Amino acid sequence: MDRLLHPSSAGSIATHHDEDQVTPAETEVLEIASAERLSGYTLKLKFSDGTERVIDFEPFLRTSRNPAIRAYLDPEKFSEFRLEYGDLVWDDYELCFPNADLYEGRF
Repeated sequence: MDRLLHPSSAGSIATHHDEDQVTPAETEVLEIASAERLSGYTLKLKFSDGTERVIDFEPFLRTSRNPAIRAYLDPEKFSEFRLEYGDLVWDDYELCFPNADLYEGRF
């Protein structure tokens, strides 16, 4: 799982600047400390740095063309998520997301 949060490099040009360098102080191991189902396919995630995000997974599940992912539209199957080593997972990692993406709201 991708658990490192890096400053965004989206739209950057190939030019190298010292301030763009990620130093150990800027890199944080990001874990999910708690996950709570609010309703339907919406979870409230709390990260190791105290940040909280409310994420609705329904649009992702409904637009997926992968039948293994769409299987999680079953409310009972979706509700069987767990935290394992700071990652949000379902089943045997059949459905999981990089923590940095969840933190930034990109998945």
